[in-house]
Amino acid sequence: MRLHTLERPQDAFQQSLSGPEILAICRRAFGEDVRATEAVELGLGGYNTVYRVELESGPVVLRVAPRESVQYGSERQLMRNEYAATPWLAVIAPLMPRVLAVDWSHDIVDRDWMIQSCLSGLPAPEHLGHYPRSGRTTFFRQLGAITRSVHDVRGPYFGRPAGPTYTSWSALVIASFEQIADDLEHAGLDATDVRTAATVATRDRALLDEIREPRLLTGDLWTVNCMLDADAPEPLISGVLDFDRAEFGDPAADWTIRMAQARTDERESFWDSYGPLDRSPEAAHRARIYEAWHLAAVRLERHRLAKHTPVHETYPALANLLTTLT
Repeated sequence: MRLHTLERPQDAFQQSLSGPEILAICRRAFGEDVRATEAVELGLGGYNTVYRVELESGPVVLRVAPRESVQYGSERQLMRNEYAATPWLAVIAPLMPRVLAVDWSHDIVDRDWMIQSCLSGLPAPEHLGHYPRSGRTTFFRQLGAITRSVHDVRGPYFGRPAGPTYTSWSALVIASFEQIADDLEHAGLDATDVRTAATVATRDRALLDEIREPRLLTGDLWTVNCMLDADAPEPLISGVLDFDRAEFGDPAADWTIRMAQARTDERESFWDSYGPLDRSPEAAHRARIYEAWHLAAVRLERHRLAKHTPVHETYPALANLLTTLT
């Protein structure tokens, strides 16, 4: 089997597998007679290590989680969460890869792994730029409709499908702030401002708990996690992937909603299909708490990806936001 891996530092968060390990995984999933001719490590994801593996029957995608020893508390077992979220995402099942095999046993490698079908199309970050900007409104209108269908799914509790679960929205938000702060401090970063945000969320618990009905959040759905039909005359979403951060909560807190509001450009067509946001003073205040939550999570992710300058940029951003909340 030909193996193509990416070069990384020895202490990098993501680590490649060997050819024999990938072959052993394929045999576990498909039987001892399976033939794998090539495995190409893809560099699109920032958390799992991902391979396109060519089998005689066609290509599949192998995703391998980081070793649990290097995972942050707020990001533990995200692959297991995605697997637990899959039945809740049935409303968009035709757009999602099918799960072909999973293994949490760590028998072959000391990591969780999942094999999925290979989605057709091209990654949106690579292909969207081939269309005129005026035509990209079609893409964001589709993304709005997909997000709306996910947010309409009612959940049984607040929290990730794989847990932990919470009886109130405020309990989840406060616990998440505190967990991210713990992770940042464990990484040697100052988390005083994140602790302050947790205090604000505790103070405003009643306002957060106006959200009484848990809805399904995508967790991370945006351009980077979409596939486009390679031959369509205008952008056509042919697939969506990576729902490892899905959870039940307030749709206004979803990363997708944050990104849809980030700029005044063609992405405004997102709202044509998604529908209007709640613009009440109460919703606006909750949105500021959610933005603090996003900034805290972004800081941790940027540190994990060794993007040191962007890490430091989160401090003044969160400081400015806290002046509107405290």
